[in-house]
Amino acid sequence: MSDLTQRVADSQATLARIASDFSPAVFASSLAAEDMVLTDMILRAKLPISIFTLETGRLHAETLGVLDQIRATYNYDVVAFRPEPAAVEAYVTQNGLNAFYDSVEMRKECCRIRKIEPLERALAGNKAWITGQRRAQSTTRAGLDVQEDDAARKMAKFNPLADWSEEDVWAYIHANKVPYNPLHDRGYPSIGCEPCTRAIQPGEDVRAGRWWWENPESKECGLHVVDGKLVRINAATNN
Repeated sequence: MSDLTQRVADSQATLARIASDFSPAVFASSLAAEDMVLTDMILRAKLPISIFTLETGRLHAETLGVLDQIRATYNYDVVAFRPEPAAVEAYVTQNGLNAFYDSVEMRKECCRIRKIEPLERALAGNKAWITGQRRAQSTTRAGLDVQEDDAARKMAKFNPLADWSEEDVWAYIHANKVPYNPLHDRGYPSIGCEPCTRAIQPGEDVRAGRWWWENPESKECGLHVVDGKLVRINAATNN
């Protein structure tokens, strides 16, 4: 059995265990390549795990187009959670549409309004949530575990692709004809909101194009932050 075959089997087993032991569970998809691998695994196996995305209002048209690709390929509608219009309007009125370029604090406040608050609504009432995070993506994710205890939300958190490489992700996508965001073919390995994402240069970290004007240590939107601090959620003891 090849290394990738084993990783696929392990990830599929993790998803099956989540569906069996942590229901109801939800998958938070950014619609990026990793998330399309998990979408394919969940929907092919018809697992009772719902899939949602955070539609921030500033995503690339290509990213939104992935929703149509999922519908056409799997006959499944991903649920889109959007920010509260009043909160967006207040931020823009007070600070300007692109104030997130001004400071890390302004950027994180934009992320809080457009991503973190909608995430909390999306996770409410569930026992576990799933992400497509991988250790190899950035320095802030190097200590990632497959199963974690999200104590702040009193729920389990899973990263079934934690030990997958970039090559593993694309090998799975091509072998299984999984649809994906065309921006990946244009030098965007990590894709967020349009004004906060750029293509990367050869040799750069895969997340170098996210908030490229900031230091690497600050490059998280807050979705994986506890109490305002970028900390690693404790690994579950039954991992």
